[in-house]
Amino acid sequence: MTDLLLYGHADSGHACKVALALSLAGLPHETVTVDIWAPAETRPAAFLAANPAAEVPVLMIDGAAHVQSGAILLELATRFACLGGDTPQGLRRGRELLLWEANRIGMCLPQLKQARLDDGRGYPPDVIDWLTARYRTDCARFDLLLGAGPFFHGQAPGIGDCAIWGYTQWLPEAGMTPTPAMKDWLDRMRALPQMRPPAAFFPPA
Repeated sequence: MTDLLLYGHADSGHACKVALALSLAGLPHETVTVDIWAPAETRPAAFLAANPAAEVPVLMIDGAAHVQSGAILLELATRFACLGGDTPQGLRRGRELLLWEANRIGMCLPQLKQARLDDGRGYPPDVIDWLTARYRTDCARFDLLLGAGPFFHGQAPGIGDCAIWGYTQWLPEAGMTPTPAMKDWLDRMRALPQMRPPAAFFPPA
């Protein structure tokens, strides 16, 4: 039995991606909630030893630390042949979706969400305008990538769906409106039996 331990926080979309993947894959694991709003040096010593950058998520696999959500999702898919990792085509699809998400919708939405939380402090209006325009462009690509399938990996969700869910789950908090296709996909994701709200994935410490 592989020993899995996930460090994360409910406010981290990246940590939510990994938590959702573990849930969808049915992989038993332990979870440790790390207070990402506390000074880095106050975080658990074992966590800091695993990732001196003090960032979540960190997934410990048999004692080895894995960092960066996209890399962790690929590790899970390949190691356990799950969530698209059971075929070369599914794994290729997953890689493409993860890289798109990281560079596009997964970049603008966290910034827009944080800007609203901070009442715009530190975000010049032209920056907000640029991020909003980028999101609208990303919506069109979202619809194209999703196509007619219920999920990005076809009939069942895969690592690409986990990655894209990470921050699209917080569209209202970012002040953005989904396309009809995006709304339907979000509804399907929320209806998955393995889905949990962020606070259930990472209960308060």
